[in-house]
Amino acid sequence: MKKLKERWNITSNWQLTVILIVFALTGSSAAKFAAPLTELIGIKSEMGWYIYWPVRILIIFPIYQVLLVFMGWLFGEFRFFWEFEKKMLRRTGLGFLIK
Repeated sequence: MKKLKERWNITSNWQLTVILIVFALTGSSAAKFAAPLTELIGIKSEMGWYIYWPVRILIIFPIYQVLLVFMGWLFGEFRFFWEFEKKMLRRTGLGFLIK
């Protein structure tokens, strides 16, 4: 825990707990929201894992990005998650989206 606090430049255990909760809720929510969207575009698991999972992951990715900042805002950690989001987008080559 100490390494995470140093790496993320946070000081309190409470802030770390809130951040970890936001990550957990965001991941679960993004996966949940992706299910109906995958169905809506006609992609079903019966099509084979090599089609279903790549498409589903491509759907989850932008949902996760938006939800991460939104959930961070709801939990009072907008600044942390906005900086985290910008860093993540730059590392994935999508940094041009935030300029």
